[in-house]
Amino acid sequence: MDRFLKKISDYIAVKCPLDRDALHLVALSGGADSVALLLSLRALGYRVEAAHCNFHLRGEESDRDEAFCKSLCESKGVTLHLAHFDTRAFASLRRMSIEMAARELRYDWFRRLAHDIGAADICVGHHLEDSAETVILNLVRGTGIHGLAGIQPLVGGIARPLLGCTRKEIEEYLHGVGQNYVVDSTNMEEDAQRNKIRLSVVPLLCSINTAAQNNIARTAEYVGEACRVFDAAMEQSVERIFVDGKINVSDLKQEISPEYVLYTILSRHSFSSAQAGDVFSRIDSSDTLEWQSSTHQLLLSRGVLILEEREKAPFADMKIPMEGRYVGQNGEVVAVSFEEATADFRASCLPFEATLDAEKVRFPLTLRRVADGDRFVPYGMRGSRLISDFLTDRRLNLFEKRRQLVLVDGEGRIVWVVGLRTDNRFAVTKATKRVVRIVHK
Repeated sequence: MDRFLKKISDYIAVKCPLDRDALHLVALSGGADSVALLLSLRALGYRVEAAHCNFHLRGEESDRDEAFCKSLCESKGVTLHLAHFDTRAFASLRRMSIEMAARELRYDWFRRLAHDIGAADICVGHHLEDSAETVILNLVRGTGIHGLAGIQPLVGGIARPLLGCTRKEIEEYLHGVGQNYVVDSTNMEEDAQRNKIRLSVVPLLCSINTAAQNNIARTAEYVGEACRVFDAAMEQSVERIFVDGKINVSDLKQEISPEYVLYTILSRHSFSSAQAGDVFSRIDSSDTLEWQSSTHQLLLSRGVLILEEREKAPFADMKIPMEGRYVGQNGEVVAVSFEEATADFRASCLPFEATLDAEKVRFPLTLRRVADGDRFVPYGMRGSRLISDFLTDRRLNLFEKRRQLVLVDGEGRIVWVVGLRTDNRFAVTKATKRVVRIVHK
């Protein structure tokens, strides 16, 4: 018993630091692991409260577990928090497995509860075999090097003080202190992936080497340390390569692992690993290519990858019937005013301010996105040009072209390619008597 507590104490000191003066929330299922966690933390002098979830998935057994947790906490003088979930309904609504639904419900509630009671962290009862099983499961799924690091002792406010202990040590500790626990009957069924690994794969591996689980868990620790070194180097690469939402392809290719650098950047913006792989396979293309994630859009143009957030709503045309200040649905602000043209008047040179001959412009005006086939006569020129060609000459990328705004008068004539050039047909001349000033913000 004392040896078990010392092992946990040493593990906490080195791998899973817990604040001695803080409150810790223990996830209590009633199983051996969580019960041992609660008792050992109390025995080591930590201040704890417990939280139990009833997912109503196992009928009377679920209610039995809840009753056990109530009785245990009552006898130990530990505050217990309870939550009931309609897990099947939640899983159906979210279109996810029962297992994933229970996990999401559990951890969302734990985090809210920890915040409400002022707990420093959430302590869960994962042990050494859990980490080994996780490594095997992730290896089968193909989750990459971070998956091979298994379960980490302290991540995102989730602490695992028992991660250095085996299931056998946990059960021996509970037997030594005369503490019983409940057994989840579904742990002995092979209908879940993790159960299949626990009941079939692990015993097979242990028949090859009795220390298989220990060796896998120890290797996971090494991989975890290597991941920290790798992640630090990767962050430096990302900082070098990803500047102002752009990735220069030639610079990317100079990195030691360009494909993984690209994956790291794109995965943070909701792109899948398959999409990242497709992008990397085509980065030498001379074509303009585009990809979309749920939140962002990516463009390959002229040897540069351009990453931008997707618009939350399409641009709504903005009508401007007369003089005044107007605010559009997308937050666009347009101010229109009139003034007399004096002898010393000078047309505005500011990019987002246009001064036009008021007698030539027909109201109402419309602010909209540029459309295919739009033409205008650039200021200083005589012949008309397609705006698309004008924007290409200015080396605007596809995203910038799509966002380009134009101001159209009541006769459908484009009077201003906003921010770039006014139309020469509406230019202020010596004959101009009245000027309309339009400011876009």
